[in-house]
Amino acid sequence: MNSGPSNPTQTSDPSTLSAASEEEVLARVMVFDEAALGEIYDRYEERIFAYIYRRIGDPNLAEDLTAQVFLKMLEAIRKGNAWHSSFSGWLYRIAHNLVIDQYRRRGRATHVSIDDAPTLSTAPADEPAKAAERRLDAENLRKAINRLTDEQASVVSLRFLGGYSIAEVAAMLDKTEGAVKALQYRAVSNLRRLLEHEML
Repeated sequence: MNSGPSNPTQTSDPSTLSAASEEEVLARVMVFDEAALGEIYDRYEERIFAYIYRRIGDPNLAEDLTAQVFLKMLEAIRKGNAWHSSFSGWLYRIAHNLVIDQYRRRGRATHVSIDDAPTLSTAPADEPAKAAERRLDAENLRKAINRLTDEQASVVSLRFLGGYSIAEVAAMLDKTEGAVKALQYRAVSNLRRLLEHEML
């Protein structure tokens, strides 16, 4: 870490950073290297957005909250409150906390217009009924996930929509693997019940 008093913001060559290991990039992030900050944003922005969008269901709000995650990351580094072990887990915890704050502000009522919900997979132009059905399925799933507890919803989003392993989710949520497995079991049981109820 550089301790020169002259300029706290440094810049490295962006082309070398894209091939650098995460540890090397994060070391440069800690001294506010602009290229390293940009590289970390490029590596994580899409994943953080996807996590938040799956929980919120509003693409514009998800974009705003994703930007807030990176602003909070910078504030925490500036104050000396950066990650201790897993950077990605720390970043997801920031995102998780912002999602929870958003739920509290909205009273957990999450309504997504079918017109505003992006399709999870595209259908050919001659299959509008199938496309509409997929949108309804995605909206029903999002509504059901939002009726779970905050922890259950996070586990489901990360495990099944994000594709992360039990160990990765445990690190991201700062929980034991056993706790994540228990949350996953309860979440899946509750989701099954909620989705069956929707179909009745």
